[in-house]
Amino acid sequence: MSEKKTFLGYRRPDGRVGVRNHVAVMPSVACANGVVSAIAARVPGVAAMPHGHGCGRGGEDLGIHYRTLTNLGRHPNIYGLLLVGLGCEALRASYLAENVSTSGKKVRYLDIQEAGGSRRAAEKGAEMALEMLREAQSAQREEVPLSELALGLECGGSDAFSGITANPSVGLLADWLVERGATVMLTETTEMIGTAHILERRAADPETGREVRARIEAAERRTREILGPFAPLAIAPGNMDGGMSSIREKSLGCILKGGGSSIREVVDYARPPTRKGLVIMDGPGYDVESMTGLAAAGCQVIVFTTGRGNPIGFPAVPVIKVASNSRLYKAMEEDMDVNAGAVLEGKSLQEVALELRMLLLRVLEGEPTKAEVNRQEGILCLYTTTPSL
Repeated sequence: MSEKKTFLGYRRPDGRVGVRNHVAVMPSVACANGVVSAIAARVPGVAAMPHGHGCGRGGEDLGIHYRTLTNLGRHPNIYGLLLVGLGCEALRASYLAENVSTSGKKVRYLDIQEAGGSRRAAEKGAEMALEMLREAQSAQREEVPLSELALGLECGGSDAFSGITANPSVGLLADWLVERGATVMLTETTEMIGTAHILERRAADPETGREVRARIEAAERRTREILGPFAPLAIAPGNMDGGMSSIREKSLGCILKGGGSSIREVVDYARPPTRKGLVIMDGPGYDVESMTGLAAAGCQVIVFTTGRGNPIGFPAVPVIKVASNSRLYKAMEEDMDVNAGAVLEGKSLQEVALELRMLLLRVLEGEPTKAEVNRQEGILCLYTTTPSL
């Protein structure tokens, strides 16, 4: 088994470490997505980070979106950030830029209305992005300890094999990282319904245990309010086609991704943890919302298990795809990085975990994942609690 305890990463001004060196272009509001796309088309190599919000909301949602976009802008995989605003939105580009810049990161912004329209904004933004790309070339990797890593855990399109092959293999990887001082983040609170009594016992202290139980019970109440008598199902049609029967069955498999370490902390959606080790982020089960929260919380890499097949990645964050069965792996080999289905054919969980570990170490130092090769970046999907105004 590998005893490697370091990797080569990019040390940022705020002390955190990136595993990629992107220049990102992000809208403050969905109205600016077209200009963001135009800039990305003019300047190959930038990471476009479109999303569907930024205005038309208030209260708790506005706070969540501000926190999410600010923390995404501060992400250590990003060398420099260009924020594109419209000019009349609630989450102004200038305000977001000011708050992102407190991390010491290179940040610039422009507003479409002030620039004279979309075409002029795209031209000006392309010049800014190209300048930052040139500057980013000066960044050099340096050796850093694995304790600088925050790994996000995600599952989507799960099947009956996910809890037997892929998730427990990832759990062994999670334990290996925690032993070396890294942070591992488990999320999708709705997919922990039925496991509160298990996870509460794994908390590092009684207060954290109570918080774990409270978050899971709150997710269950919301599910019952929305689905009524169908709440015990609460799974996607594809999950049922893959052999699952209930949310509890799915949850028992989902939590295996976190391994067997003590839960050190519970944090809100898109909020970076303050403790190392296994952390639970309260978040939804919808894959793209969940990954957005993990990235905003500072995860430099995400490991994503799937049994039905989901190719989606994430902007500026490498996503490692783990297939739970060989049929899926063979059918979507260009999208899957690791075949945990080999466990059903005689390979041990430890052997798959070692394969995952070696791949992760290579990805940390620049090897692209299948999602990166295929440009499956997806979009930022911000969590909301209320309908649009």
